Amino acid sequence: MNRRVIAAGCIAMSLGLTATACGGDDGDSGDKATDGKGKTLTVWIMEGTNPDARPFFEEAEKAFTKKTGAKIKVEYQQWASAQKKFTTAIEGGEDQVPDVAEVGTTWVPQFAETEALVDVTDEVKKSNLNDDLVEGLKDAGTLDGKQYGMPWYAGVRSIVYRKDIFEKHDLKPPTTWKELRETAKTLKEKEPKLVSFPVAGGAEMFAAPFIWGAGGELATESGGKWKSGVNSADAIKGIEFYTGLATKDKVSPAKVNTWTEKEVGDAWNKGEIAMAIGGNWTPKAIVDNNPDLKGKLGAVPIPGQNGGMSKSFLGGSYLSTFNTDKKDLAWEFVKMLTTGEFAAKWAEETNYFPGQNSELKKIEAKKDPLVEPFAKQMLEAGATVPKTKSYGEIQASKVIPGMIQSILTGKASVKEAADKAAKDMDAIFAKDE
Repeated sequence: MNRRVIAAGCIAMSLGLTATACGGDDGDSGDKATDGKGKTLTVWIMEGTNPDARPFFEEAEKAFTKKTGAKIKVEYQQWASAQKKFTTAIEGGEDQVPDVAEVGTTWVPQFAETEALVDVTDEVKKSNLNDDLVEGLKDAGTLDGKQYGMPWYAGVRSIVYRKDIFEKHDLKPPTTWKELRETAKTLKEKEPKLVSFPVAGGAEMFAAPFIWGAGGELATESGGKWKSGVNSADAIKGIEFYTGLATKDKVSPAKVNTWTEKEVGDAWNKGEIAMAIGGNWTPKAIVDNNPDLKGKLGAVPIPGQNGGMSKSFLGGSYLSTFNTDKKDLAWEFVKMLTTGEFAAKWAEETNYFPGQNSELKKIEAKKDPLVEPFAKQMLEAGATVPKTKSYGEIQASKVIPGMIQSILTGKASVKEAADKAAKDMDAIFAKDE
């Protein structure tokens, strides 16, 4: 096993996964791969996606024990410290890593390059799951044509807005960048006590849709080498529009310049936001924290520059198997949790999206006004960050937020900030050449 330590970042997004059941009966099939009598799988799961995950896993263990004879030992991890724990375990060798783990999509390529994760490409194909996986999510967990786990839950961002305030001022959800700008300016005028559209300097995935929407890229690959794209003409156009909402149109006050997504969420919970980029998990979180806003929220995909949709980051978690002596049995557990009954149950309990097209389309078809726009965004305009371990270090170094903040505070022009960010990114990419 390659023992390199990796600097990695992970964006903890949220959703859930449903699917059709895959092969195997409820009893012991006699297959050595699924004969788990006397064995225990160690499973690492992140805290927070499901507020009450323990009953779910107790039920899952009973079903898995009935099917295979194996026991399950779930160890709950914190997102903030999990990456370091993973890399330390990988350094320690096979006896230190879990058999199964929830792995953030931005971690998959990084851990795969250490040979710690199991390539399950053939197993996915044999289970007839391959064609039904949401392409953007499947792509996030695939490196050099090899898939390293199964999508479990995923998240995507669109725009959340105060429907009651829009109706009060006869406003419609924006469908172009021009409409977004004009709507935000109107909100600033009509509702001066609210932040009409926060340009959150610390939220990388608030800026990315405008880079993508203008036709730019965060980075591009050629001949196995990555190069930053944030200072291309198209990317600069998107950055100029996004930051200009604050620097020129003043729809976002100075206090927002350093806000992360969490601070935007806190402001939503206090009823201080009129319209903002938010995740599919955001409306429920807002209402849970501020019941007064129940029935007062709306959602719409992030508009494209001249219509349609801008791409939005599609991320989340995989359930991956590690290279241990129980990897075949571990795959059976992964398959059980990410398809059929337990995948549907997880989605219901967490109120998140599935990672399979067939189930996602069912959700979209329900026409829930707070769900459908996100489902549409995920199906038609989901994007991933560059699939290289270097991008984890770029995220950890906060290169994109640093770029945005330097523009918002007037320390650099858009081009100066983009050129510096590109230089910093290329220096990190060069480390792995």
